[in-house]
Amino acid sequence: MKIAVIGTGYVGLVTGTCFAESGHQVTCVDKDPRKIEILESGGLPIYEPGLDELVKRNARDGRLRFTTRIDEAVPGAEVVFIAVGTPPGEDGSADLSYVLAAAEEIGRALTGYAVVVNKSTVPVGSADKVAAVISAVTKQPFDVASNPEFLKEGAAVEDFMKPDRVVVGTSSPRAREVMGELYAPFVRVEQPVLFMDTRSSELTKYAANAMLATRISFMNDVAALCERLGADVDAVRRGMGSDKRIGFPFLFPGVGYGGSCFPKDVRALLSMGRGVGLDFDLLRAVERVNEKQKHLLLEKAQKHFGSLAGKHFAVWGLAFKPRTDDMREAPSVTLIEGLTGAGATVRAHDPVAERTARQVIGPHVAIADDAYAAAEGADALFLVTEWSEFRMPDLDRLKRVMRQPVLFDGRNVWDAARVRAAGFTYYGVGRGAKQ
Repeated sequence: MKIAVIGTGYVGLVTGTCFAESGHQVTCVDKDPRKIEILESGGLPIYEPGLDELVKRNARDGRLRFTTRIDEAVPGAEVVFIAVGTPPGEDGSADLSYVLAAAEEIGRALTGYAVVVNKSTVPVGSADKVAAVISAVTKQPFDVASNPEFLKEGAAVEDFMKPDRVVVGTSSPRAREVMGELYAPFVRVEQPVLFMDTRSSELTKYAANAMLATRISFMNDVAALCERLGADVDAVRRGMGSDKRIGFPFLFPGVGYGGSCFPKDVRALLSMGRGVGLDFDLLRAVERVNEKQKHLLLEKAQKHFGSLAGKHFAVWGLAFKPRTDDMREAPSVTLIEGLTGAGATVRAHDPVAERTARQVIGPHVAIADDAYAAAEGADALFLVTEWSEFRMPDLDRLKRVMRQPVLFDGRNVWDAARVRAAGFTYYGVGRGAKQ
């Protein structure tokens, strides 16, 4: 098939590249000429493991191309994906202006039948709005479908190639046939393609992310309870997760969720509820717990040191999660702002997020190329992002370079007994004093 993908962010670039990898002819469009220049020169505007090799190979073999012009990509395309941003407004609702602007340009560029697919995370009813915009500017036949993405940053290529499920919203038999054929190579080992109406598919994305966010916030509150009662949250988590009805995923306590999906989608779902007179009390609590959790390590540091003025701290991990350079709503930002606001200095290290972090945290925070260089002379070290290379640090070396042997483990990745035996003062999340 000939496919056009509008938008080259995480979703659009992964989508276009993976379809090209399966043999389709794909043109990716972005209004930002800088992004297109980077892609055409063999680079990537984002960090995503494994994606660079696929982009280079499919571009070299002629299956993947890039342009800034929708009117070059859409004519003759059988499927057109809209994968542009839907940033939250002040009330938490998703801004559809980029989606609808793209839809209008797509409509004007159509030369024959195409399935126009909302791949962006959009509110319920967006497919109807996209269809109305396109109908106003073209007489060409088309269908609009909803196809929400469920990609994890850091594992997006694998998630796309081997999906748990593919959700497609459409009432059109023709669009259903096209989308079924498109995804057939990715569901050969019994993963389902779930066809449903567009409104249900649009809501599925928000509901799934809100459920995962709820598990995280619930476990963070359980961790807080463990600290007050002298229990060990790691033991509680194992006891809970062993119940097959509950399972282990997203039951790890920490310093809160961040990224481009969970915070935005929780707020959008709250906004949708308000719009139809529903008070989503559970999700309000989820959001409140998460915001509180981002301040947890700062509060532990204030309790340990008293005044933070004049102290120097190291932070390991800046991205909101490992295997990505995404800094959107990263807990590290809240921590660093709190430390520097209290009069401390900070030197941080992240394996890949230095460039994106610099745009967020500003020039007053030093970023080291090496983890141990970041810890040099530190009064305490905060682990915020659980990159694999941070899991087994050289404790003897760390103790030598730090001014004070104090560790704040925001992800419970270190063995508390081992760390304390090495002479460190250790603080985890939801771990009693003896754990």
